[in-house]
Amino acid sequence: LGLCVSRASASVLNLNCCLVLLPMCRVLLAFLRGSQKVASRKTRRLLDKSKTFHVTCGVTICIFSVLHVAAHLVNALNFSENYNEDFLALNAANYRGEVSQLYLMSVLVPGLTGVIMVLVLFLMCTASTYAIRVSNYDVFWYTHNLFFVFYMLLMLHVSGGVLKYQTNLEEHPPGCFNPNKTLRQNMTVPKAFDQPFPDYTTEPFPEDLAVPEPFVQNNFMRICSEEPKFQSHFPETWFWISGPLCLYCVERLYRYIRSNKPVTITSVISHPSNVLEVRMMKDDFKARPGQYVILHCPRVSALESHPFTLTMCPTDTKATFGVHLKVVGDWTERFRDLLLLHSNQDTEILPIFQQRRYPKLYVDGPFGSPFEESLNYEVSICVAGGIGVTPFASVLNTLLDGWKCYKLRRLYFIWVCRDIESFRWFADLLCMLHNKLWQENRPDYINIQLYLSQTDGIQKIIGEKYQALNSRLLLGRPRWKLLLDEIAKCNRRKTIGVFCCGPSKISKILHKLSNSSNSYGTRFEYNKESFS
Repeated sequence: LGLCVSRASASVLNLNCCLVLLPMCRVLLAFLRGSQKVASRKTRRLLDKSKTFHVTCGVTICIFSVLHVAAHLVNALNFSENYNEDFLALNAANYRGEVSQLYLMSVLVPGLTGVIMVLVLFLMCTASTYAIRVSNYDVFWYTHNLFFVFYMLLMLHVSGGVLKYQTNLEEHPPGCFNPNKTLRQNMTVPKAFDQPFPDYTTEPFPEDLAVPEPFVQNNFMRICSEEPKFQSHFPETWFWISGPLCLYCVERLYRYIRSNKPVTITSVISHPSNVLEVRMMKDDFKARPGQYVILHCPRVSALESHPFTLTMCPTDTKATFGVHLKVVGDWTERFRDLLLLHSNQDTEILPIFQQRRYPKLYVDGPFGSPFEESLNYEVSICVAGGIGVTPFASVLNTLLDGWKCYKLRRLYFIWVCRDIESFRWFADLLCMLHNKLWQENRPDYINIQLYLSQTDGIQKIIGEKYQALNSRLLLGRPRWKLLLDEIAKCNRRKTIGVFCCGPSKISKILHKLSNSSNSYGTRFEYNKESFS
């Protein structure tokens, strides 16, 4: 039973160690997501579950690793108790009664590598919990990069060759009779020691010689022509993980070469509520609305990097792209201090021609996200919570450059913030897009709804500059069911894309409402992005 459980759990581990790497091939996923000929909308929506798939494979690896270790502890005891005197090559123990499981496993290559792999897996799993990721992202980042050590140990783990198979089944079939060995044990030793035993593999058996009945079947006796030979199984794990591991390594090499040249920072803007905007330029950089990049600043951290959604994509007329990041941790705080001359500024634009040397910044990407599909629906609902508005900012910037080339014909933009100052991050962008659509006689193209969950300081937004937004500012939280019912009523028998980036509470409500039916024949397809 121990061998059966260990082999079965090993097969499950092989499969999941193979699949867990595929969701981390970001370039491959971005290619599939951006190619409508290769992947349909349903397939691209499945790619949005890549993070969930990665976590599922990781949890499965943890569970079956525990089962695999427990089974091998039982095997270690069985190997010592069932020591085989006849077939010494099959024994994993050194002698009968070697009951020290820890010693038995430590002297074997699979045992040493297995113990280290369990420790590495324990560190990776515990550091991947939500509490540690939120409180100390550095611990999660560094421990998760131990996966390379895990896979190297896995390659060595399967090379021990504990389980073996027989290679000479024709010469020594199972259950055959070996006369030269068996008869020596059963016959009386001849008096004349110089008289050799007859070779019964070539000579006939004496009539008075009794042959054990298990070796006689239908008056036919199977004779062994040689001793059994055993050989270790070729490790199947290499077949499972070599392909995905090589694919991942090639992609990481490609990403390193692509991001090796630092970008040129054109300006840095400090927005209210601890939000920093960085605008950059890079040769041959192309991106689609909704995509994200990974920023790496060696002066902040030599190994650490973080993903940020593009809020401005390069176009045919301008090569500038940008990101908005909220200062909430050690990395963003150090990054802000390096970029700004004074950290207490409210709004400061620092052009590149000033006597200010920005630190080197490397950009890896862009990579795909679910929000790329927002322009591929005829009707889309974009729901943002606080800084979660960043993926929709690139969509709004793209529509500002031109909206007629996209399938999208109506956009519902809903933004929920706690304080009034947060709306100033993209208030200018919303006003410009609103005025542009009014001039083109398409005021119904975008429906803007701004919700202020806390009413302190509401008088600050009143002004002529944001007059178009004042009429769309609402107090309190959205009534999501009534809101979706109203949208379904206005868009009967249509498929509407629902995109959400914000708190998990809003996400769960929208996900549940999108899956529920309505009386207008409208279908909601829910999409969500999360970097946590």
